[in-house]
Amino acid sequence: MTSPTYQRQNFPDLIVLEPSTPADSCIIWLHGLGASGDDFVPVLPHLLQALNTTQPPVLRAIYPHAPQQPVTINGGMVMPSWYDLLATSPRRQIDGQQLSDSVQRIHTLIDQQIAAGIDSRRILLAGFSQGGAVAYETAFSYPQPLAGLMALSTYIAHPLQINAANQHLPVLIAHGDYDAVVSPELGAEASRWLAQSGINAESHRYPMAHEVCLQEIEDCGRFGGRCLSTVL
Repeated sequence: MTSPTYQRQNFPDLIVLEPSTPADSCIIWLHGLGASGDDFVPVLPHLLQALNTTQPPVLRAIYPHAPQQPVTINGGMVMPSWYDLLATSPRRQIDGQQLSDSVQRIHTLIDQQIAAGIDSRRILLAGFSQGGAVAYETAFSYPQPLAGLMALSTYIAHPLQINAANQHLPVLIAHGDYDAVVSPELGAEASRWLAQSGINAESHRYPMAHEVCLQEIEDCGRFGGRCLSTVL
């Protein structure tokens, strides 16, 4: 099978990489605080190369931009943010309503992909740092089963209410050993919390700071391939 080519489509609130043949699966990737959807656009070729499935998915990639809003811990500076961070020590204090608003926005994106003909079980979520906290909340509160969740250098912002549809959601947790922005312990804490809820996440650690590395993306690709191979 010939691999599809991709056309970049720019919208005010997101970027879409659209395959040249009809998509049968989708990944929605959420960036971190102060960044934009552009951050993870270059990752797609490496992710696709690592998928390693017998029947390669035709993947649509969606990269939403967080809204511009003041962030308290940064002196009220306006920047792309999924929610306001009020404090980070000893634990993150957040604006819960803004988190809920971001979760609802991503739920709507998932709804749109389903309406366009993609099975919910072929929709992957990924999130880095603050975007990962939104991805956690989005995935486990969504009322239809999803393919999987990749939580990168992130944390669970507050105790999750797990919808029965995603009680068995595959989860990959990835973190840098030298992350001084989101402590590796917060990633480990998320893994423990999920385990207590009956969800055994796949966890990886890398010799890096608050960033991503090629080995991590390849691990994400292999994980995504396993998630998508279960629903043909």
